[in-house]
Amino acid sequence: MSPTCLIVGCVTFATDRLVELQQEYSIDYYTSRSRQEFISDCSNKYKDITLIYLSSEAKSVVGAFDEELVNQLPSSLKWIVFCAAGYDYIDVGACAARKIMVSHTPTAVDNATAGIAALLILNCCRNAHQAAQNLRQGAFRHGVSMGLDPEGKTLGLLGMGGIGKAIAKRMSGFEMNIIYHNRTRLPIEVEKQYNVTYVDFETLLKTSDILSVSVPLNKQTTHLLSFREFAMMKKGVIVVNTARGKVINETALVQGLETGKVLSAGLDVYEEEPKVHPGLLTHPRCVLLPHIGTFTNESQKKMEDLVLDNLVAALTKNTLLTPVPEHKSFFQNGALV
Repeated sequence: MSPTCLIVGCVTFATDRLVELQQEYSIDYYTSRSRQEFISDCSNKYKDITLIYLSSEAKSVVGAFDEELVNQLPSSLKWIVFCAAGYDYIDVGACAARKIMVSHTPTAVDNATAGIAALLILNCCRNAHQAAQNLRQGAFRHGVSMGLDPEGKTLGLLGMGGIGKAIAKRMSGFEMNIIYHNRTRLPIEVEKQYNVTYVDFETLLKTSDILSVSVPLNKQTTHLLSFREFAMMKKGVIVVNTARGKVINETALVQGLETGKVLSAGLDVYEEEPKVHPGLLTHPRCVLLPHIGTFTNESQKKMEDLVLDNLVAALTKNTLLTPVPEHKSFFQNGALV
């Protein structure tokens, strides 16, 4: 008998819970070895599935869940529960057109990603990466540029969702002036809770000493920071990105670094991962990490647990706990309509 729920990717940290759920629901792993084989299997082997548990590991086998692939998914499919906060890997518009609802894991990643953002901000301020390299090369502190104290600096948060709030909470201890820009301004009481001030986009760019990016990737945010935006920034700005690489035009960022407009960049994400722009790799004031924002045991477990929570909610209550924003309008009073 074909499974009702198909795991496309893997479950690594919530395996005990998965075993329990497999006693109650028909859940199985996909066996396709290529994108074309997966498409073919969707018309026979997987033709009766109603839900896909999707993780990013599947990308190396089936590729992106773009419009082409979404249109080949079984007609029985109603749900995709995705194990990540950022969901640019999935064409949610094409899914909506087929009435396939998608969930993601926004809250589960907040603390770990904010921790990496804080680490990058402090590393960039204190020039810790160059100093560590010098030490290992036997030069100790010779030739190392002096750092900056974060105290008194203006930290601009581009995006004030769960991750932005968690960054504000962590950096408030450094006595920084924290401003933010968001699609929607937060309620005044929330601004007071996180000690942040709302500004428009241009003011954020013009007044931030440190700019930290925490927005989702979509058509509106692709290259949100490009040549025009870097030209508006303060000379000597520090830029940190823990969102998605394509939010920043890397060629514009490299130019900013080379001209001195950008003092330092701290990046955990890149436009063409795992490829990194050579201008970033060779710049001494770049702090570069290999997309480890959620790369902790605790965060991965939280994410997988939330995906399984969404799986159960979909199968038992005809709803999703954390639908992607584009799909929230399809739910009323906690149920799919």
